Amino acid sequence: MLGWFSARIFLSSAEQRLCEHSVPILSYHKIAPPPPATRDPFLYHRPNRFDEQLAALCQRGYASATLAEALHPRDNAGRKVIITFDDGCANVLEHGLGPLARHQFQATQFLVSSFLGRTNEWDVAKGDVPERLMDEAQVREWLTAGHEIGSHSATHRNLRHLSPAEAREEIFASKKSLEDRFGLKVRHFCYPYGSWNPAVRDLVAEAGYQTACTMRFGVNLAGASPFELRRITPLSSLETLAKIRHRLGRKLRGR
Repeated sequence: MLGWFSARIFLSSAEQRLCEHSVPILSYHKIAPPPPATRDPFLYHRPNRFDEQLAALCQRGYASATLAEALHPRDNAGRKVIITFDDGCANVLEHGLGPLARHQFQATQFLVSSFLGRTNEWDVAKGDVPERLMDEAQVREWLTAGHEIGSHSATHRNLRHLSPAEAREEIFASKKSLEDRFGLKVRHFCYPYGSWNPAVRDLVAEAGYQTACTMRFGVNLAGASPFELRRITPLSSLETLAKIRHRLGRKLRGR
């Protein structure tokens, strides 16, 4: 069996077994058809496929959980799942709110605080296609729908490559900016590019966040650090193989 229900849905059988031992955190970026020119089509989930994935979770008895529940890793007898989105793309609001509401799931959107209402300029600088990011009004619509926000830094720089002072500014300033704008506590952080080291992790803890998400694969068992949370990107086995081939091809072409 390649995935839950079929290879067309998502998550391999091995990933399904992992999800029995702890509450999984699913990692998404964009809900839209991948543009032909994108450098990474696997950061996109088509709207109908996202809806199918949430339906599959419901059919298997899974219910929504929040990142606060990742603070206490345990077995997943209660069948919970945490849904996260990185970057704050407007297409998540456009195409994701309906399926999330229909299947009664809550999600956390990690926002790049200095880029609200702009585009993913960090991707465009590397030759990727631009995507609109949610502006302040759209973030409020997201919150009104019952979802959460977290910080994805101020400008989406690779924190591991910055000086301690620059990394501190990215981590602390983004938290304050989002809290001031939206009048709520921002408790969760996500490392841009999934890139971090112990010094960056410690700055996130010092800033007052409760959790921080990485792009390391897996679930979070007892004893896991709340500032090194692992996640699963919802791809079937066939899609994962295609992703590996795609990235290998890019490397061979020098992209």
